[in-house]
Formats: sequence, structure tokens, C-alpha cells
Amino acid sequence: MKVTPTAIPDVLIIEPKVFGDERGFFYESFNQKAFNEATGLDVNFVQDNHSRSAKGVLRGLHYQIQHPQGKLVRVVQGEVFDVAVDLRQTSETFGHSVSEILSADNKKQLWVPPGFAHGFLVMSESAEFLYKTSDYWYPLYERCLLWSDPVLSIPWPLEQPPTLAVKDTAGLPLNELELFS
Repeated sequence: MKVTPTAIPDVLIIEPKVFGDERGFFYESFNQKAFNEATGLDVNFVQDNHSRSAKGVLRGLHYQIQHPQGKLVRVVQGEVFDVAVDLRQTSETFGHSVSEILSADNKKQLWVPPGFAHGFLVMSESAEFLYKTSDYWYPLYERCLLWSDPVLSIPWPLEQPPTLAVKDTAGLPLNELELFS
């Protein structure tokens, strides 16, 4: 497993070792011991989620103000533009974002630590997105950062306006959010 810090060092790109030949491929998508050793983290994942979305769907930017979730995300079908935004007020990278293309082909994973908002845009005809979380989903504490907040300047690769859920259209700009200290 190869682990590469992003421009926000707490957000990590994880690339598994893939074994392939004319028959196909094999890789270990997750191993707790290897993950902890390679990242230096001690994360206990408690929930796995799986979503399927059509091209142009933008999900996010979501976070939980209490019971914050760390997320290990990946794509098993299709391709997405994945984004993490630092919402930790005491962080040197507060309000900054990082993005990465995740796809079934590149098999990259992204570690998004607690204290970050997270979202993605589907770039292929459809995409299946999997993520492990370090805490359970608590709808009461879920919040949404406005994906298009001009303060963030996220370079979403949009061909047309995205398809959004109602909660995502109601996202708040950074200066109106409940934040992490």
C-alpha cells in the first residue's frame, strides 16, 4: 500500500498494491493492520456505506458537527471528482480544500479525517462509491457546506449544473457554518 499526503497533510491518498494479469486483477481493498501501519493512524471503522449515482450528481459537502466521521472512500465503478474541506478552526489549513479523481480504474482511496466536509461529483455515466466511517451516521448532527461557496473556490469539473439533493441545495456558506474548534 502506498500512502501519499495531499496539500492538506491529514488527508491521505491510499493506493493499494494491485496484482493483475490477463485473467483480471486482485487487491486487498482494506486491511486494518496494514492501514494503521501505513498511515500511522489508529482508526476503528464502524460502518460501511455504498451509493450509486448518475453522471452530474454532486453529493455534499457533508459532515457531522457532533460524532464527526473519518471516511475512507473509494470508487468501484465509474469515476468521481472527490473533495475534502478542512473545517477545523484551529488548523493551518482551515477553509482549504483538496480534490482527487477516484475511479474504478485507478483504485485510489482517500482518507478524509474527522473535522472535514466531504463530497463528490460523478464524472462518468454512473459511479458506485464506497466508504467506511469511523463513527455512525447521526442525522441530527449532519450539516452541509454549500458546494458552490465562492470562498472555497473548488474547481468542480462541471459540464452543466449538477444534480443536487434538497439538503445539498440548502447547504450553508463557510462563514455561516457550525465549525470544529
